[in-house]
Amino acid sequence: MRESHAWTTPVQLRAHTDKLWTQGKLLAALCDAGPTFPLRLPFKGPDSRALSDDFAAVRAWSAALIDGAAAPGRAGYRVVLREVRHRVIGTNHLPAEVWLDTPDDAFALIGRRTEAQRFRTALALVCEREPMLAPWFAHRPLKALELAAHWPRLLDVVAWLQSRPRPGCYLRQVDLPGLDTKFIEQHQGVVAELFDLALAPEAIDRDARGQVGFAQRFGFRDKPERVRLRVLDPAVSPLPELLDHDLALTAADFARLRPAVRRVFMTENEINFLAFPQQPGSLVILGAGYGFGALADARWLDGCEIHYWGDIDTHGFAILDQLRARLPHACSLLMDHETLLDHRSHWSEEPKPIRHDLLRLTRPEKALYDALRTDALGRRVRLEQERIDFGRLQAALTRL
Repeated sequence: MRESHAWTTPVQLRAHTDKLWTQGKLLAALCDAGPTFPLRLPFKGPDSRALSDDFAAVRAWSAALIDGAAAPGRAGYRVVLREVRHRVIGTNHLPAEVWLDTPDDAFALIGRRTEAQRFRTALALVCEREPMLAPWFAHRPLKALELAAHWPRLLDVVAWLQSRPRPGCYLRQVDLPGLDTKFIEQHQGVVAELFDLALAPEAIDRDARGQVGFAQRFGFRDKPERVRLRVLDPAVSPLPELLDHDLALTAADFARLRPAVRRVFMTENEINFLAFPQQPGSLVILGAGYGFGALADARWLDGCEIHYWGDIDTHGFAILDQLRARLPHACSLLMDHETLLDHRSHWSEEPKPIRHDLLRLTRPEKALYDALRTDALGRRVRLEQERIDFGRLQAALTRL
């Protein structure tokens, strides 16, 4: 059957329709947001030459296409025939167009009637209880279908917060019959999108974004940020009676702290934090990578020497750069060219180095950062801080 591979087949029609399903367009059509029905499907049939050269193949193709079409009591695609007059084979009626008349015809063609009915049921429930959420179904139809069994509880959560805007409690304290205490946390992304649609504007803090900002955005209590620190001089400890001056304070308590220290060290590695040697009038803070929100209100840090000790890699310098946005007088510790070269045997490869400019580095720091981000010293060179000889730290502290 010459060139028959180019003619539209029932298998291709189903594949195209299934693609519309995976794109969410068929379900969106139930929300008056997808393709308009009747929907014409892409179609290619035989040309005049094929009619002359291989009419038997043309006739078999036509029969197969018509046989797979909708019939009384059977949903599916509809074939439109056109009259073809040919000098060799005479007058015949051959497929010229293929249509899906309704979304149900599309669902039937690809075996998705059950899923479509679940979607309709969930949509009807939403339109009845919270109609302002209906556009969300049009925007994210496949996710709406995935959550079909959860919509009664999702709507309960929305109604609960509508009646208690900015409740000031933890998520686990939302008390609804049959609601698992982790339900909101497990569906937090979807719940946030629903809240944005259903709540009054004054109930939403739109400056708070993403998963980290969920609690602030909708007025829930959030787990307080904590700062872990070790006082390196017992004489200036706020709790001198303690044997171990390893403390964890909320950001608010850390801000209210008024320690009699003149020097603050920051390190990213816990063992380095725990082993950091005693220093007069000093304390050390265990860092947490990017983000220094917990230090934002601790104005007493402005009057201290700040020494940051991070990995010698592109992200280490990016964290230092970010720290200087809050504490511009911060100095780097053991993040220099000499330390890197002296520990060549301990180098490793940085998984995902960054390449953009950093504007708050000193000239020597920038030179080393540029060498790292351009692979001038080798491919993705990295020296983790815990691989630096401890004697190097003691010598650096002595120089301070």
